[in-house]
Amino acid sequence: MITFNSRNVFITGAANGIGREVARLMASAGAHVALFDLNAHALALLADELQGMGFACSTHVLNVADSHACASVFGTAAEQLGGIDCLVHSAGIYPETPVESMTDEQWRALMAVNLDGAFFVCRAALPHLNENSAIVTLASVAGHKGSHSHAHYAASKGALSSFSKSLALELAPKTRVNIVAPGIIATRMTNDLVQQKGNALLAATPMERFGTPREVAGAISFLCSDLASFITGQTLHVNGGLYIV
Repeated sequence: MITFNSRNVFITGAANGIGREVARLMASAGAHVALFDLNAHALALLADELQGMGFACSTHVLNVADSHACASVFGTAAEQLGGIDCLVHSAGIYPETPVESMTDEQWRALMAVNLDGAFFVCRAALPHLNENSAIVTLASVAGHKGSHSHAHYAASKGALSSFSKSLALELAPKTRVNIVAPGIIATRMTNDLVQQKGNALLAATPMERFGTPREVAGAISFLCSDLASFITGQTLHVNGGLYIV
């Protein structure tokens, strides 16, 4: 039984998809979950849900692509709660654009969120990390095998994996850093992909189905827990066999 009693878990991209399930799972395991997202309305709905079940949470509107906002908002939240025990960086975007028609602005806009945002968030968290803390970043199967019409996304996730491994070297032994790389997970972000290529993706997945946000949240919870106390710098693939290392 994984528990996070009295631990402060900071979650970016918390209002939807995988981030939301991480918040639900860790809150139910006793954590105080600090929820960060750009969508204030969705954050408020999630907070109402968690507090209605008696779980401890706080909400913080944040654009992860804004360096100064990350430092300020994380600093304030960490001071209020007593530091950071776990950081789950789930914020990201997944637009579809072939390289041939991709503009400079589209490339930079994605990198600003998916890669710069990861750097800004993790750097902002560093002064506030408690002993025996953990960071989990959300990469993707696309970062390992590429993705048609999502080259900028795949590139950002490949770079995020390398960044996270480097961070694991810098922060050990105080803080463990690991990566979860989901495959095709049934969320709003993947709706278009599933509609366009769902049958082909299912045929390529030995488990013969798409994953759920809860399944990814379970892997993240494990890596944040004391059960993973000797695991750092590793990538846990949650993809039903779509990509086997």
